[in-house]
Amino acid sequence: MPKIAAFPKAFMQALCKDGSMKLSEWIELSAALEIDGLEWYAGFLEMEKEDNWRVFRRMVEDKGMVIPMMCCSPDFTHPDKAFRDKEIQKQKRWIEMTDELGGKYCRVLSGQYRPELTEDEGIKYASESIQACLPYAKSLGITLILENHYKDDFWDYPEFAQKRALFTKLVNSIKHTNFGVNYDPSNAFLAGEDPLDLLYEVSERVVTMHASDRFLKYGTIEDLNNEESGVTGYAARLSHGEVGKGLNDYDAIFTELKRVGFDNWISIEDGVDGMDQLQRSVAFLKKKIAQYWHN
Repeated sequence: MPKIAAFPKAFMQALCKDGSMKLSEWIELSAALEIDGLEWYAGFLEMEKEDNWRVFRRMVEDKGMVIPMMCCSPDFTHPDKAFRDKEIQKQKRWIEMTDELGGKYCRVLSGQYRPELTEDEGIKYASESIQACLPYAKSLGITLILENHYKDDFWDYPEFAQKRALFTKLVNSIKHTNFGVNYDPSNAFLAGEDPLDLLYEVSERVVTMHASDRFLKYGTIEDLNNEESGVTGYAARLSHGEVGKGLNDYDAIFTELKRVGFDNWISIEDGVDGMDQLQRSVAFLKKKIAQYWHN
């Protein structure tokens, strides 16, 4: 049966930029959710000190949880090979971090969709860079998970492989036992596409999932697509919502995942309106998992 983790979406600025929240506080808060694990982020300020890695692993495990997944954002589509090589070295360090924390899944991305980039160049750079990391990941028993991503919180441009055609092309270019997909249904909406169309194409490769829901506060997806380039972070019209209350059809999603034998981690990206919201998302997912995996 799938297990539930949570990601501190509401506290990224506090944990990664201004230090106004400590990881110990997030761990304490999350313990009340009664979930199985916490998805980690490589950019947490307190993760800069390697001595802290095992400390946080113990803190989480003392609360009866584990750290199964690492969220990081390599930028493999830069035209400069020296830049990409540095990103590969960063990714290898994040793989080490994942291992030290006891995790088994470490995210990879394609990179930013820079205006000067052609589709063939982007696929080539991203595929080669991910494959350069795979032997090291395999040596530590880590699976690299490529997310159909929208945009890292701290990037200027959206994800190169945001659109389904590019994402599936990149996924299909990599055949390795330690590589799979982290499926995020909400991000497909931001590409102006149906998340189920993507899922049906890659469901056999899905090894982890982000559970989120999105809605537009105003305007249309087309408006969003027109304004997202060259702006750091997310567009103002975009909002994360409570899981089960937004645009996603979780019955259809879980029907397909159950069909292909998915039995792994689902990490919640939610709680931007408080821990009560995150608690309701947990309850929704527990109910749906019981409905689809207990039968």
